Amino acid sequence: MNEKFEFLKTVTPFNLLPDEVLQGVSDLLQEVHHTKESIIYLQDSSKMRSVDIIVAGEYELFFYDSEQNKRLPDHRKSGYCYGGSSILLNRKRSIRTVIAKKGTVVYSLHRKEFIALCQAYEGFFHFFTAEYGRRMLDEEYAHFVRPSNTATENYIAADQLYSRKLETIEPRDIVACTGDTPIFEAAKTMVWHKISCLFIQNQHAQITGYVTDLTLRNNVVARQVDVTRPVREIMDQPIISISDQAFVYEAILLMFQTRARYLLIANSKGYSGFISRNKLLSSLAQSPFMFIQSVKLARSVQELRQKWQKVPSIVYQLLDRGVKSEIVNQVITTVADTIAVTVIEGVIEEMGPPPAKFVFMVLGSEGRKEQTLKTDQDNAIIYEDKANEQREMVREYFLQFASTVSERLDTIGFSFCEGGFMAKNSKWTHSLSHWKRNYRTWMEESDPEAVLKVATFFDCRYLFGEEAIMDELKVFLHEELENPHHRFLHHMAQNALQYEPPLTFFKNIKTFSKGSQQVFNLKKTMTPIVDLVRAYALRNRIFKTNTGERLQALTAMGVFTEKEQQELLQGYYYLMGMRLKKQAIQIIDDKAEPDNFIDPKTLTKIEQVTLKEIFKVISDFQTKIRVGFMNTLY
Repeated sequence: MNEKFEFLKTVTPFNLLPDEVLQGVSDLLQEVHHTKESIIYLQDSSKMRSVDIIVAGEYELFFYDSEQNKRLPDHRKSGYCYGGSSILLNRKRSIRTVIAKKGTVVYSLHRKEFIALCQAYEGFFHFFTAEYGRRMLDEEYAHFVRPSNTATENYIAADQLYSRKLETIEPRDIVACTGDTPIFEAAKTMVWHKISCLFIQNQHAQITGYVTDLTLRNNVVARQVDVTRPVREIMDQPIISISDQAFVYEAILLMFQTRARYLLIANSKGYSGFISRNKLLSSLAQSPFMFIQSVKLARSVQELRQKWQKVPSIVYQLLDRGVKSEIVNQVITTVADTIAVTVIEGVIEEMGPPPAKFVFMVLGSEGRKEQTLKTDQDNAIIYEDKANEQREMVREYFLQFASTVSERLDTIGFSFCEGGFMAKNSKWTHSLSHWKRNYRTWMEESDPEAVLKVATFFDCRYLFGEEAIMDELKVFLHEELENPHHRFLHHMAQNALQYEPPLTFFKNIKTFSKGSQQVFNLKKTMTPIVDLVRAYALRNRIFKTNTGERLQALTAMGVFTEKEQQELLQGYYYLMGMRLKKQAIQIIDDKAEPDNFIDPKTLTKIEQVTLKEIFKVISDFQTKIRVGFMNTLY
């Protein structure tokens, strides 16, 4: 008798089956190994393709509530069978969320074989229905066992993805060689260790690059490079790393943003290992990140337009499951970035290589990674300075390039900027030296129009091209801001203070008429936080663009207290979440263009009270600016 057979004889209800049947079942079992903290199933979402019998290790079973807390946690070890009730009584969807602990091994029996056993053996079938019935007598358990409230495609693989840190994931060991190693020896090392990524070290044992199967194909075979040459000559760069304290979603977004396929995992002692994008995505087959991967594979403008049209549904589902709005912002921004980069690469392929190094940068809310579903284009181009005889040719290329990119983005769904802050506008496509003059002029003029331009162009973020050009511009701005610009910063703060939170003297929400409704503008309500945090960042020469990241940096410098930072961040992202959800509903349900207006009467009492508290926090913040910031500028 084999081990699987002997083991099944100890497992209820398989021990109810005749020996000859059990022998046949044992031959059908597939042995599956799970890594530490692997999310195996998600409640009412994951489709059960098999029942799992735990051989070694442990399954943790629980429900998530709306606050992402674990409810009714249960731990099951060797001999437990999971999935039978889910297949039979829950539309083949997992009733509970299941996480495997370290060293878990299970025997997997395919769903169709399990159902055949249920049809043939009443006692076997009755075990699962009886177990389900007993559990349903528990009111709390019954509360969570309910049909999904949406018939639309679900893109969320696991809510825990947004609260799970990289330290819970087992990284792969780093295999490295020196940069002097011949290419063919490096390839042999990869074959010997059965790896697809080999890291390259310098003489100080610092990792400086890496080689993958694609590297060997593109940089060696395709170019017919001598394989006895040093591997450092063909290695890929740069090396991208992330802390093991970062969240899984941050790692995935970083990979998409940097186009990296591998990330080194850093801890207090150095690098603990590395992780591949494929490994992270393989367990997230229905996640928003797999959707981003599908966007990367799209090529035509029509395909990209179809992808962008799916984003509102993803946004609504994420928010509805309690995912933080700052994470949702990042998902939207990453999708938008991926689409823009795909368009840019397509236009370059059509027009031919650019005649100069350049940077395509995004501005405004996209520059801050705070995009909503009511979005337009805000972008600009900086290209390297060229000799006089080449200037016109270079400029003509980039203006045509910008116009084509902008028109395609408009077709996809990113409308033209009403204020004209786009690279297709000749004002915003220039050489690096011209851009430096722009920034210096705006800071010296200090009039309202100059303030608006700096507000837009200080929120600039690299998207495509030669990042060193962007770095040079930041160095220039850092040096410029070392000089006193009191009047300019005064106007920046004054401009931000003109927006008042919509709160009346009697602490009611102040509204205005829009059609038949009384509404207030969510975007304008958030503006004081964005503008004032930007003003502080400018004064302290902080070149982060995201409002949350700026606040954290300012708090680290002692500009804000921890309490002030938390109040502002919580208020800002609460308003952002409300804004995103409203826009998603307008697009999905109303088939209407999204806006930023909301009628307080449509909100619950709790939401209204929360809003009033947030408005008070913003008002107190503005008072602090008037007292502290403004008085120190002259």
